[in-house]
Amino acid sequence: MPVTTANGQPRILVVEDDAAVRNLIVTALDSYGYARVVAVTGREAIARAATDNPDLVLLDLGLPDIDGVEVVRSIRGWSQMPIIVVSARAEDADKIDALDAGADDYVTKPFSVGELLARIRSALRRLSYAGAAATEATPSPSVFEDGDLRIDYDAGIVTLAGNEVHLTPIEYKLLCLLSHNVGKVLTHDYILHEVWGDGQGGDLASLRVYMGSLRKKIEADTAHPRYIQTHVGVGYRMVGMGQGEGATRDA
Repeated sequence: MPVTTANGQPRILVVEDDAAVRNLIVTALDSYGYARVVAVTGREAIARAATDNPDLVLLDLGLPDIDGVEVVRSIRGWSQMPIIVVSARAEDADKIDALDAGADDYVTKPFSVGELLARIRSALRRLSYAGAAATEATPSPSVFEDGDLRIDYDAGIVTLAGNEVHLTPIEYKLLCLLSHNVGKVLTHDYILHEVWGDGQGGDLASLRVYMGSLRKKIEADTAHPRYIQTHVGVGYRMVGMGQGEGATRDA
């Protein structure tokens, strides 16, 4: 769950080398009462993430020493703290690289301060829900197995034919949601609400990017998916053993 500071608010690490943008973000966070720390280089960001233990990171990609994607990968090596990329890079390839590296969300510059704050609140809510869920004593299966696919919910580990599959936090949430609803068609809106909270942090385009990336990691043939099938215009369904194939996929 979020770490509360002296003022009762979560701590946010702002990684931005552009002084004007950095001041805008810092002013917005201060006006909302958030505690914050600042870094202007990638290496400083990694060090701050380790020593200051922030609850969330706002990360620019175009840093003066190392690329922001490398910062994401480094932090993901030891922490699942939410990372929201705030970047002028608007190409799909840049977004995919950052999300595949482990970023939870991506905001393109120029951005609305109101939208950025909403995405921060959404990410922190997801963090709180995850912490609360981890402390609940509600009995539930600790392992999901379907063919070669195995999900150890307690350990947070996914394996395929005995080999560990490295998923981003959002990919893992999607897979867990689908595996808890085997055989059911989950609508786009339902998935967005369950994975991104109130929907502020995700949209249909992002969902398709994440789902495509997830499929590449667990499907032997994405043209004929074995585990996750698409119901065009509706949503997605995880197919259990013996349920067969037949649904079409996104173009």
